[in-house]
Amino acid sequence: MSGFMSATRFNAITEVESYWDAIRAGRLVPRRSDIDPRGIERALEFAFILERVAPGIARLRIAGSHLSDMMGMEVRGMPLSAFITPAGRETMSTVLEQVFDSPARATIDLHSDSAIGKPAIDARLVLLPMKSDLGDISRALGCFATYGDIGRAPRRFDITSHSATPLLGDFMPNAQAPLTQDRNPDTSGERRRTERPFPTIPQQIAAATGNVTRLRPGPRPYLSVVDTSDD
Repeated sequence: MSGFMSATRFNAITEVESYWDAIRAGRLVPRRSDIDPRGIERALEFAFILERVAPGIARLRIAGSHLSDMMGMEVRGMPLSAFITPAGRETMSTVLEQVFDSPARATIDLHSDSAIGKPAIDARLVLLPMKSDLGDISRALGCFATYGDIGRAPRRFDITSHSATPLLGDFMPNAQAPLTQDRNPDTSGERRRTERPFPTIPQQIAAATGNVTRLRPGPRPYLSVVDTSDD
C-alpha cells in the first residue's frame, strides 16, 4: 500500500505539470484564469496556487487537503516557506524569485528526518509560473507530493536539491490562448464582416436564374397619393 501511495503521488506531479503545459498552449506562461480544477481532479489534494506578495515570499491562496494534513491546520494564507526548515528558507526564497522573475519552472526535492511519531519522509515540490488577471507573473501552480507516512504534524522539510528551468527559450511568441479559454474574443476583421446587421435599405439581388434583377421590398410607406379625378 505504501508503494502504491508513493506512485500515486508521483503521478500527481506529472498530471499537474502536463496540465500546465496544455493550458500554456505555447505561450510564455498561462493565466491564472485558465485554470479549471477539473483538469487536475486526480491531483487536487496535492495541488496549490501561490501568490507572490514580496521578493522571495509567496503565500498559499488555494491549497489541497494534503498540505493541510502535513501542517495539521488550514494552510491557506500561509507562506510556502512554512513547510521548510529555517536552514532552507533562503534557498526557497531564491527559487521563488527565479520562478517569478525569469520566469522558470522549478523542481525541489525535500526530506524530513524522523522524530517521535514522525517517520522520515521524502517529498517533491514543483512550481509553475502563471500570470495574474492584471497580466503580471505573480501566481504559480504547484504540486507538493510526499513519499511515506506523514505521521504527526507539523512536518517541515530540508531542501536536498533544486533546479529551475527558464521558460524564455521554449515558447512560441505568436502563440494564442486556447479558444476554449478565450474570455475576450476579438471582434475585429472577419467577425465584423460576417456579423454586421442586415441593411435597412432596398438592395438589388440577382435572381436564381437568368439575368433578371429584383428589388428587395423596402418598408411600406405611411402615406400614398390616390388620383380621384375623373377622366
